[in-house]
Amino acid sequence: MTEIYVDADACPVKDEVLRVAARHALQVHMVSGQGMRLPESPLIRPVVVAEGPDAADDWIAANIGKGDIAVTSDIPLAARCLEKGAAVLGAGGKPFTPDNIGMALSMRELNSHLRETGEIRGGGPSFTKQDRSRFLQALEHAVQAATRGG
Repeated sequence: MTEIYVDADACPVKDEVLRVAARHALQVHMVSGQGMRLPESPLIRPVVVAEGPDAADDWIAANIGKGDIAVTSDIPLAARCLEKGAAVLGAGGKPFTPDNIGMALSMRELNSHLRETGEIRGGGPSFTKQDRSRFLQALEHAVQAATRGG
């Protein structure tokens, strides 16, 4: 059965994930490096991992499987989840796929280099209502595809 794995530290769409998961009665693993307030529900499993830069990523990658869904903005984690046969969505609703993950990894490396050299500064644009809406539609689509088996 499909389960949803959320890279929950700094995830802006936790409420949206819980809403879609409740509608489809899907288990959600909220994985973070620290405890967080979550609604009481047998469908929600809070997972607090040991401190460390990739501890949450490692837990998700070790536990996710084919037919599951990951929610993360971490591109290397997205690549690891895709390798396990999971569907992956960024917080803005953009799906990571085997066809686009290579470019996403390359752009991440380029942007990291440009930040290190001072060519660019700061983060990306702020999260909008349109991003939230796009995410809800994308997650609903991903859940329906996963529960249909493809």
